[in-house]
Amino acid sequence: MSFDTRSLYELLPAFSRTRDQETGALEALIQAIAEQIAVLEEDLDQLYDDQFIETCADWVAPYIGDLIGYKPLHGVTAQISSPRAEIADTIRLRRGKGTAATLETLARDVTGWGACVVEHYRTLATTQYMNHLRVAPPAFADVRQAEPLERLGGAFDPFAHTAELRSPGPRRNVSTVGVHLWRLQSQPITAATAAKVDAKRFLFSPQGAPLALFTQAVPTAAGARTTALNVSQPLTRRAFAAAKAEHYGADKSLFIEGVAIDALTVCDLSNAKGNAWAHTPAAGKVAIDPQLGRIAFGTAPGAPPKVSYHYGLAGALGGGGYDREASFVSDQTPTLVPADHPNVQAALDAIAGGGRVEIVDSGRYAETLTLKATTSGAHVELRAADQRVPFLALGEELVVTGADLTSISLNGLWIAGAAIRVPAAAENRLQHLNLRHCTLTPGVSRTAAGQPAQPGKPMLIVEAGVSVEIDHCILGGILAAPGARISISNSIIDAGAPDATAYAALDGAAGGASLTMSNCTVIGKVHARRVDEVENSLFVARLAAGDSWLAPVWVDRRDVGCTRFCYLPPGSRTPRPYRCLPGAGDDAIFAQPVFTSARFGDPGYGQLSRRTPASIREGAEDGAELGAFRELYQPQRETNLRVRLDEYLRFGLEAVLVFAT
Repeated sequence: MSFDTRSLYELLPAFSRTRDQETGALEALIQAIAEQIAVLEEDLDQLYDDQFIETCADWVAPYIGDLIGYKPLHGVTAQISSPRAEIADTIRLRRGKGTAATLETLARDVTGWGACVVEHYRTLATTQYMNHLRVAPPAFADVRQAEPLERLGGAFDPFAHTAELRSPGPRRNVSTVGVHLWRLQSQPITAATAAKVDAKRFLFSPQGAPLALFTQAVPTAAGARTTALNVSQPLTRRAFAAAKAEHYGADKSLFIEGVAIDALTVCDLSNAKGNAWAHTPAAGKVAIDPQLGRIAFGTAPGAPPKVSYHYGLAGALGGGGYDREASFVSDQTPTLVPADHPNVQAALDAIAGGGRVEIVDSGRYAETLTLKATTSGAHVELRAADQRVPFLALGEELVVTGADLTSISLNGLWIAGAAIRVPAAAENRLQHLNLRHCTLTPGVSRTAAGQPAQPGKPMLIVEAGVSVEIDHCILGGILAAPGARISISNSIIDAGAPDATAYAALDGAAGGASLTMSNCTVIGKVHARRVDEVENSLFVARLAAGDSWLAPVWVDRRDVGCTRFCYLPPGSRTPRPYRCLPGAGDDAIFAQPVFTSARFGDPGYGQLSRRTPASIREGAEDGAELGAFRELYQPQRETNLRVRLDEYLRFGLEAVLVFAT
């Protein structure tokens, strides 16, 4: 029965309804009663819904979790950002408690990393029981098969091992379970223009440097075990050759437009004598070296091919093919390159009075650009389309100017060849410059060997008194005049060496502009006139022999601003630090950061190594790591995993975390 106003009113005697037609008072009373009944009905329905985790109110979910003994985690991954789904799956997961498939599922969900569980007792070399023969794994390795030998010691090791009876570690034992984790992410690049070496030789990387290609991680099917295709890891020559069909294609790990898989060969294209590469392919064939990111054609293609591939990085930082649509300044209809204009400069000239230019592909644009906003109060944005990363090979410096109250934004670009300069000309009255998700190649560009072409040269020069905001970028050193204001967050500032200049005034030595910094990794010396706030950042700097600087991190005005939750090299001169490292009782030699790689272009670039002391890996104000990858919350992910392993691991077994990347 419905308890709305009309239904209740119809239950009254006809005589009462007839008399009420003159005043309507009785109907108004019934309406008030119906409203309260509706509230009661809604409350009863919610009480019923609160019996089930799928439909309960948010505040009820923790209570249902408490009934089944659910342990809350840090909500740092999409799968556990709300505990509702994990509470709903708890009973199902507990039915598989102790099994490798369940442990893999938990590891992937609570860390967001690729995960593979290896039960070590299954991989031990033992005397066979003749009534229960175990054919795999083999006790002896076939040294003629090179590809399986590459997997030796890893998660997908096909060979048997002798037991290690000492304390648990990465060694194999009867009572240990290895949980292998892949922390690096595969970042996609789609339909980019390969860098040309000569008519037949090309490189995947648009900057013309060696690049280790990564596999595209295929999602693991429900209930299935993790295989090598389900994790993001470097793609070796032999692994690619053994499974070309699984890795080569427009929607797979790598692809060259116009090249069929039958024409593809995989070989070592490392340097031979002089400038030659080893193993030139036959006519009509195409050779790929995934470890060096090189391509060799047997027959010249005529134009640089379009290539799609994946590279490895700890997180979404700098110019990359990841999703960054939320960072776009405006949804105004943009001018498209190359659809509306064949080159970038023509498009910029067309919207100088205000507007957006969007580069819709990942092509290579070799131009000399001038970026200006000519109309007072206008905003000009030059951006890459979402999930695209165009490469701008500048012939000269990119000069940025504007009229009164103007602002300019760059988003999603990879810039090399020259720096960005904001000149101090009288006609330049630009107010704001914004860099988001951009890469300004440290060292200006890269040599054929992958080394910086001009080590230590700055990539952003700010002469005018503008406000500059840098977010999620990778760039070389910054020189900024005292009248400017620089704000940097979630970025890597890489001068190329700890004793090079990462931040200073225009002369490279005096105190630079006012600085605000959050969640940054800085490689090189820093000298600022003042800092408003520096937090959760990592400074890797030192003074060279005979250096004129007074300190590796040097702030002139130490009576204003604050420095909190940072790693500061010994001898730094900053405003009074709050909970910064190394502390008074720390060994300065031991308590310092160690990177997987400090060279731009390497897969582990900017990632803190596991050899870094825990005080730095957990030194941010919320317990995350210091530096540009703080927002990944890697210590919290590891804590989540240990909590779940304590709950789901079979009694008598001990888990060993093995970080593959």
